[in-house]
Amino acid sequence: MSSIQATLKRGGAFAGAFDWRRNILYVAFVLLFVVFAITLGDEGFTSSNNLLNIVRQTAIIAVMGVAVTFVIGAAEIDLSVGAVAGLASVVCAMALDSYGLVAGIAAGVLLGVVVGSINGALLVIVGIPSFLVTLAMLGIAHGTAQWITDSAPQPILSDTFNNTFGSGDVGPIPSLVIWVAVAVAIGHVVLRRTPFGRSVLATGGNEEAARFSGVPTKRIKFMVMVGSSTVAAVAGMLYAGRLQSGRFQWGEGDELSVIAAVILGGTSLFGGYASVIGTLFGALMIGLINNGLILLGLEFSQQQIIRGVIIILAVALATRD
Repeated sequence: MSSIQATLKRGGAFAGAFDWRRNILYVAFVLLFVVFAITLGDEGFTSSNNLLNIVRQTAIIAVMGVAVTFVIGAAEIDLSVGAVAGLASVVCAMALDSYGLVAGIAAGVLLGVVVGSINGALLVIVGIPSFLVTLAMLGIAHGTAQWITDSAPQPILSDTFNNTFGSGDVGPIPSLVIWVAVAVAIGHVVLRRTPFGRSVLATGGNEEAARFSGVPTKRIKFMVMVGSSTVAAVAGMLYAGRLQSGRFQWGEGDELSVIAAVILGGTSLFGGYASVIGTLFGALMIGLINNGLILLGLEFSQQQIIRGVIIILAVALATRD
């Protein structure tokens, strides 16, 4: 075999080993970063403060995205995460004001567990599709948060809470970054290294086959719905800590950004394949796009158009056969 033939063979083997469909997000992320760095270098895009702001702005989306990765990996959907975050922020703030730090945190987490249990029960026991269940819960949670606060913000004066949930730093590292790192690390290990993670993907890949193989598919779906709402409640407390108040508006519309981040990250919308690391990069890519378009000085309507086109192209490339 000639040296040229050997080189071509090695190149073909490498092309076969590198799955462009699965890794297009990372390629697109690098290309976008380079383009913005070149065109917006004078605008401060590559400054440490701006890059840190991108991470801060996408941190809560990334945290919620970790849990939603499991939901979509199981071939379900959760449209209520943003509204649950808003409701949890006000419930936590009100309990914090009346009963103290521990009660406030417990109230926020308990809210997420209760909402997730309702979503899960309606899905697996009553048989209502998750799309409809969580769409209804979105309205219920948002309306409840607005009703119990009379649309007024609920201030949080506890420095301990605010510093822990979003406002503080651990040395040079913002606490939000630590929350993201912990969420991604736990999510990745659970998805890739535990029987639960394998059962989630088996349920999403082929529910009937998984059930015949002994996977408790209904329990798995119930658990991913509980996990999604619980993490959304924690995300609401991160909003509350970062912005030092609970408001029903916190998290409004986040469900779309979270789902976009998960799908951009390579998780199949039809279940069976999921990537927590991909979700993290999907969230960062959305933040990168938002930040770059703002620094370009585009109007909000123009930002929406370009953002939508980029996301469609990325998802189309990532899901093509």
